[in-house]
Amino acid sequence: MKLFIASDIHGSAYYCEMMLKAAENEKADRILILGDILYHGPRNDLPRDYNPKKVIAMLNPLKNKLLCVRGNCDTEVDQMVLDFPILADYAVIPLNNRIIYATHGHIYNCGNLPPLCNGDILLNGHTHIPKCVENESFIYMNPGSVSIPKENSAHSYMTLENGVFIWKNLENGEAYNSFRI
Repeated sequence: MKLFIASDIHGSAYYCEMMLKAAENEKADRILILGDILYHGPRNDLPRDYNPKKVIAMLNPLKNKLLCVRGNCDTEVDQMVLDFPILADYAVIPLNNRIIYATHGHIYNCGNLPPLCNGDILLNGHTHIPKCVENESFIYMNPGSVSIPKENSAHSYMTLENGVFIWKNLENGEAYNSFRI
């Protein structure tokens, strides 16, 4: 199974459309969105083509392919218009003999760890900065942001297939980092 991992759409119809085209080009079986789907948040500028209603219309038909966790900008009112669950604070995804603890990052993060065993993966968005850091007891990964990248990073996403995580530039599909489990 191939998993497409993205975060922080923030209501950008432009980048949501690019993300969905990338997921289709990747032939992803499932799309994992790590929160902040519709609203841009008070600390962010409006992303390009800010249009939450259009994002809703693009994502709802894909409800059976989407796995999502709640971001700090996602609310119950967002859940009322989306046909797939978005309000879970985390998802636990088995990967061989370890787990991926997928969360947005505003609650559980490197400074406030969830329950992890040695070698588990903490996967979150929130910072809008792509990362892969091997800590002493866990691995921290972040796909960056689809719509509002920070610290001069690219609009980006990740894929996971056969134990290999690959970070890619959303605008041109080029891989720029990878990590094999």
